[in-house]
Amino acid sequence: MRPMVTVVIPFYNCPYVDQAVRSALEQSYNPIEIIVVDDGSTQFADRLAPFHPYIHYLGKANGGTATALNHGIRHASGEYIAWLSSDDIFYRDKIHNQVHFMQEQQALISHSNFNYIDAHSEVTKYAAAPLSVLQSVVDFYRCFLNANPVNGCTVMIKRDLFNTVGLFDESLPYTHDVDFWYRVIQRGFNFPFLNESLVGYRWHEAMGTLIHKEKINHEYACTQARYRDPLMQIISQLYIG
Repeated sequence: MRPMVTVVIPFYNCPYVDQAVRSALEQSYNPIEIIVVDDGSTQFADRLAPFHPYIHYLGKANGGTATALNHGIRHASGEYIAWLSSDDIFYRDKIHNQVHFMQEQQALISHSNFNYIDAHSEVTKYAAAPLSVLQSVVDFYRCFLNANPVNGCTVMIKRDLFNTVGLFDESLPYTHDVDFWYRVIQRGFNFPFLNESLVGYRWHEAMGTLIHKEKINHEYACTQARYRDPLMQIISQLYIG
């Protein structure tokens, strides 16, 4: 019997949310559970009406992406958890291919390649992940010293991992994702990369990455500084080993 996968979709005033949900519903894999967490939206919730019979719709007061993710994870019944931002899309074989990959790798977490797409879902850049960085564990870890090489919507996590690492840090509105990756690395878990573009990452004018760029950069610098020394020790140990 194949494991259940829960797709958690945090949603806040996003006009693309119906496309995200449709991409989850059209997956070639089953069984899938889809949880949409409405983080206090005041717009575009009506676009979810046609999907209500097929999804779990959870509402909550606005608190940010980490709070929405954690709310969805707490209500999830899947053995694996996948995060899909409401303005991005999963390609049809995303769940199927990544579950198979994780079972082969005996991994509790993994990430994949992705394409950039525009407001019209047209691909603007294929296979966007920096493969030169991701091909070795040391280079992958070194990348965290200057950037975040993991696109959150490409990540799949086995539920058991949260029992050890914890959930996303709700005090971090912008870097809860990279903080989680750091904690995974610190605990010594394998974080393999599947070199298949399984996600369409939408770049558009209203995206938070652009609107909150200065705040993101400041918070990232603080998060990076907190983990830099422990990460350098891990990298040094890998070189020695």
